[in-house]
Amino acid sequence: MAVFCLLVILISCSLAADEFYSSIGRMTELLYTEQQLLASLNDYIQAEENKLETVKRWSESLANLSSFAIKNPERFLSHPVNAFKFLKRMNREWRDLEGLVRSNVSDGFVSNFNSRSEHLPNDDDLTGVAEALVRLQDTYQLDTDTMAKGKLPGTSLLLSNLTVEDCYDVGIAAYRDNDFYHTELWMAQALRQLEQGETPENVDAGILLDYHSFVLYKQGDLKSALVSTKRLLEIDPENERANQNLKYFEEHLAKQQTGEETLKKGRAPYNNVYERLCRGNSMEMTPLRQSLLSCRYHDNHGHPNLLIAPFKEEELWDQPRIVRYYDIVSEEDMAIYKALAQPRLMRSKVRDGKTEKSYPVRTRVSQNAWLKDRDHERVGRMVRRIGEITGLDMSTAEDLQVANYGVGGQYEPHVDFQRFSVNESVEPYAHLGTGNRIATWLLYISDVQAGGATVFPNVGAIAWPIKGSAVFWYNLLPDGQGNYETQHAACPVLVGSKWVANKWLHERGQEFRRRCGLQSST
Repeated sequence: MAVFCLLVILISCSLAADEFYSSIGRMTELLYTEQQLLASLNDYIQAEENKLETVKRWSESLANLSSFAIKNPERFLSHPVNAFKFLKRMNREWRDLEGLVRSNVSDGFVSNFNSRSEHLPNDDDLTGVAEALVRLQDTYQLDTDTMAKGKLPGTSLLLSNLTVEDCYDVGIAAYRDNDFYHTELWMAQALRQLEQGETPENVDAGILLDYHSFVLYKQGDLKSALVSTKRLLEIDPENERANQNLKYFEEHLAKQQTGEETLKKGRAPYNNVYERLCRGNSMEMTPLRQSLLSCRYHDNHGHPNLLIAPFKEEELWDQPRIVRYYDIVSEEDMAIYKALAQPRLMRSKVRDGKTEKSYPVRTRVSQNAWLKDRDHERVGRMVRRIGEITGLDMSTAEDLQVANYGVGGQYEPHVDFQRFSVNESVEPYAHLGTGNRIATWLLYISDVQAGGATVFPNVGAIAWPIKGSAVFWYNLLPDGQGNYETQHAACPVLVGSKWVANKWLHERGQEFRRRCGLQSST
């Protein structure tokens, strides 16, 4: 049926000005938009119910899901399968529905839709959320069947399964990225679900086997590619490309077996230190080092504002020293930070230290907003609290950055300081004029059901998101050089909506608070 057409929409849909997949918070707005569109659609159905029976059935099936989701938008959208299907629905099915309605007297619905169409997800959103599923699959070593059934750790919200067409779309996203390893996995999953009795409308076994055999060949698995090609020819004996591939695969497979050709090896699953840490496999400390870590009440050497109410401090790591402070802010404070940031969220970017320009990159999937101390009394109070706890001057710190991570949201390994050589005359963060980032304060303002840890690949440390707690470390060594052991990453969010607030403190003003030294180490 036209309502569910998956292919035409890829060509015909208009581009939206907004990006949604990189922020769960932004995606929640779409649920309300969908509710408004649904109401308009129901009005139209009532006017021409006898002509729009197909549209009515689609609307009724969507109404139950949408009304459930709207009760707790973040919880619903924090499940990546729900997010994928939701963005796909908003990107494709509503636009296809518009085409169906235009063939009738549908001024009310079309007008309502057009007023919102510029603020619907575009194809980049759909590609981004499909790539996120692949990223989660790799990072957390999840098989395609687990992903397709939505059986993810940390959640019991299993409202959505990926259909054959969904699996095909994820595979196509990987294929367009020349990721033949994951293309094969998702095409194979689609084929399995097809064999189990699913009846997709726009994808058939021939299309799946065509892609499946080709990507197996691209990975060097001619034997399996030959099997898929033979299955395709059983369905479509006259398929010209499949018949040509059959001869080609048989010829080259014979050469491999006789040793005339070398077998190409396909891509193996990526499994580096960063991903292992994301799964919770931290590096073990020696018993002596572990015994020296401690928890205490921290009053910053008798700071008058902390004497009566010191903060709980936990040492997470010794070299570099990484500490966590608990119960830094209240629930009300965190709600205020989110409310202030929500309407200002924009795609997070990475700054090029040489050109001083910022760009969105695939290695950083989130949206952020900047809050000034004067934006709200609670923001200024928290900034003063950071100064009291760390003993550092906050007057040269950057504004508070509030970030929300999207589906599979992440920030791959990076350092917070600006790299430079001692022989360079360029000052770090010259546009600020406050020196390099001497320290980082990372405040978690939400819990995360699964994934989303902050990890330090060069040393093996892990800090899990704990709402209301903050993690603190120095980025620079005492002599002012960058400490590359502080390289860190935000692991992909598997289930949940991760919100953080970052405060980067700079060198200027710290001369008598954290004295520099001639030696690199403390």
